[in-house]
Amino acid sequence: MTDPYTGEVTPGGPSEVRELAHATIRKMSVSAMHNNVYLVTDKGTGSQLLIDAADDPARCLALVAEGTGRLDALVTTHQHWDHTRALADVVAATGARTYAGADDADALPLPPDVRLSQGDTIAVGGLEFDVIHLRGHTPGSVALAYADPDGVTHLFTGDSLFPGGVGNTTMPGQSFESLYADVVDRVFDRFPDDTWFYPGHGNDSTVGLERPHLGEWRERGW
Repeated sequence: MTDPYTGEVTPGGPSEVRELAHATIRKMSVSAMHNNVYLVTDKGTGSQLLIDAADDPARCLALVAEGTGRLDALVTTHQHWDHTRALADVVAATGARTYAGADDADALPLPPDVRLSQGDTIAVGGLEFDVIHLRGHTPGSVALAYADPDGVTHLFTGDSLFPGGVGNTTMPGQSFESLYADVVDRVFDRFPDDTWFYPGHGNDSTVGLERPHLGEWRERGW
């Protein structure tokens, strides 16, 4: 059976749904910044994780309702304003436990309940997500890795990794050297080619599709 999921979403449009062995992934886009919001549902328990309450609290809550209606955890991948605009409202409406990278936590509009570091794990029902600290786009940017029993890892990268390159590092306090090194060491050197990754904006990709271009990224410096 062919997977109908494409990962192509537009602001205000419907969510894309991907069915895995033990989880369901929903993706939608909000705002003129085309921010992606992800909801992961544990099929066994109904527990749910939202990744980046970026904007439009009503739509974020509607996405939660598309699943089981409950929200157990909310992870903010990094501190930038366009990824946090609906954070406080969604938490107020759901009571979800909040998580963010330790080095970005104090810059968020709502302090997280849990400050994340490299190597941490987050349990949502029967699902487990590995925390990957990717330094450079922001000091505390994190990605989440979920290894489904189907054998494929699903990686939520925020604004640290996109199809075609790493995230923006042209602003003060950002570092291409740091981000590139972490992405190579903690993503490309760790995960196989069939690993699917879901970025903070735009379409998805796989580690295998991007791997041949690492040298180009290194040479151009972005």
